Amino acid sequence: MAEDATFHLCLTHDVEQVYKRFGAIYGTLRDRNPRHLKALLPGTEPYWRFEDVMAIEDDLGVRSAFYFLNEQRLRNRPVREWLSARSWQLYGDRYSVSDPDIADVIRRLDSGGWEVGLHGSYESYREPQRLRAEKGKLEAILGGKVVGGRQHYLNLDVPDTWEMQADVGLRYDASLGSSKTYGFDHGYTPLRPFDDEFVVFPLTVMELPLPNVERRPNRAWRVCKRLLEEARENGAVMTVLWHPRFFYENDFPNYGSLYRRLIERALELGAWVGPPGELHEQLDHTAGAEMGPNK
Repeated sequence: MAEDATFHLCLTHDVEQVYKRFGAIYGTLRDRNPRHLKALLPGTEPYWRFEDVMAIEDDLGVRSAFYFLNEQRLRNRPVREWLSARSWQLYGDRYSVSDPDIADVIRRLDSGGWEVGLHGSYESYREPQRLRAEKGKLEAILGGKVVGGRQHYLNLDVPDTWEMQADVGLRYDASLGSSKTYGFDHGYTPLRPFDDEFVVFPLTVMELPLPNVERRPNRAWRVCKRLLEEARENGAVMTVLWHPRFFYENDFPNYGSLYRRLIERALELGAWVGPPGELHEQLDHTAGAEMGPNK
């Protein structure tokens, strides 16, 4: 149970790129290396890493949350945006949650004990109708309720986005944080902005800002180890984000093993490890209650 733990580690994955198509062309031009073009061969999907993540977590006896993105497709954007690099970054290589392979993995994750959550699209943080529609579409495929998630690019208007999320039926948000830094900048416990059951789980660290994982993994490990020790010392709730494509060793060496090592160390330190939705259920939501899970 979460209340018996020394601290709490919430595991999350923002599912953004499962296909490496535009990325294959971009990587070839960036690195001047045609190896990226192998991703364009039929039957080759190097960023489809669900099985890798599930295998690691299953082996360690833990579960996580996968936040699925239902982003607009570039072909549905205004024609004037089709030549914009920014538009390709936001809307290229996107999937639909109703694609048969995606719908199948959503149901497999759910049946296996993983949390399926919402990764609100780039503009949805200020568009309630769009966010409601995305949540409804994901729930129709899941066959159940979505209780939380994270906004794409960590987009937030505080507190307007949280009010909107609560209004469409979400119970928690995990967007408060940074893609450039790491640490407990927003405290050691979840936040309750409206003094009710809606909870904010601040993001402690994502893989992107960790130092030089590919060439000096021990340096990145020292950062992770220090954060885990800080979490234990303060009885904290620590939330981590690892995008599934970072488990593709050829493009992102050492990230998968670092993720495993982080979980192993957390368990050694006596942490509860799991998805935010499960921890949300164990929090005391009584008005005026302290938010620390150990309380």
